[in-house]
Amino acid sequence: MIFTGTNAAGETITYRDGKRYLWMLSFIPPLIPLFSYWLFLRTNNPLVTLIPFVFIFILIPLLDVLFGEDTHNPPAEVVAAMEADPYYLRLARITVVFPWINYVALIAFFGTQELPWWSYVALLLGVGTINGGALLIGHELGHKADRLNIFFGMLANCAVGYAHFRVEHNRGHHTWVATPEDPASARFGESIYTFATRELPGAFKRGWRNEAERLTRRGEPVWSINNEILQGFALTLIVAAILIALFGWKVAPFIVAHHFLGWYALTQANYVEHYGLLREKLPNGRYQAVEPRHSWNTNHIVSNLMTFHLQRHSDHHANPMRPYQSLRDFDDIPRLPNGYTGMFGLAAIPPLWFRVMDPKTLAWAGGDKSKLNLGDRPAAS
Repeated sequence: MIFTGTNAAGETITYRDGKRYLWMLSFIPPLIPLFSYWLFLRTNNPLVTLIPFVFIFILIPLLDVLFGEDTHNPPAEVVAAMEADPYYLRLARITVVFPWINYVALIAFFGTQELPWWSYVALLLGVGTINGGALLIGHELGHKADRLNIFFGMLANCAVGYAHFRVEHNRGHHTWVATPEDPASARFGESIYTFATRELPGAFKRGWRNEAERLTRRGEPVWSINNEILQGFALTLIVAAILIALFGWKVAPFIVAHHFLGWYALTQANYVEHYGLLREKLPNGRYQAVEPRHSWNTNHIVSNLMTFHLQRHSDHHANPMRPYQSLRDFDDIPRLPNGYTGMFGLAAIPPLWFRVMDPKTLAWAGGDKSKLNLGDRPAAS
């Protein structure tokens, strides 16, 4: 596909998007669990149930190291043409179906197969994290202004029971990102586990509060059919009830665990995306506008292609309405040493995380801890 535009001198600029069909790599992660189930049914070897975990936490980080980073940006003159091409949006919409297939397949697999305990753990961790990708689809579509895309985004979010995501993310996180007031921005020196105990309930409370305020302004009751969060949770509960009716109450704990791990996948992403970064508070008491430097960025090509450029997070927060295919890299922004799943593994071991990331975060602040997000803690001398 060739895109064209005109520069300031009136010259025609042509550009071929080399990633156009590579975005289909986003289909691979949700197919991995299905491949794992098929192998088990063919071989009855429980070792194959480790495949999703190994894929997401070991193979993808290794591929990111092997294939490296892609810092290429499309020419500014053709961005409008790229954003007008419906192919990219259709691709994101198609992927909405995969988390639902994966979720139902996982519960059906658990409900019909006898597995060793470690297979249940490995599959929940691997598939739960992969299905957390539902929220990156909901994230992309939830930033659109039209109701059709918002609907598709809500369907994606409900695959892991996170109905409040769009409301909380768009009206809460994007407003308060990289400030102590944001439960979804990790503080310097805060472990992923401490962050999760603050972020998970904090995000839900803020999402509910924002939706309640929206309905109140419209003169509608909060507990009503028009409450977007209640709509999403109703769908999640209906599907869960159907699965329990089909496979018995024994699958109920697995449904809860699957959804929790999907939530936790988002928590891990939030943790690595803004760890320690702080927007300056201006004399008028407001925070400075969000800039690319207020988000950690990574250009590792394999994981970026599988996550619709979610990891070019710096441009996303500075320009929330810019679609994934045109997100840009910048020179002077904080950079992660690996893609997200590699950083998730690092964050799981806090001493290693602090050893790698604290020097980078301090360097971003010019060595001045008072310029970091410390929450309510004073900067140490």
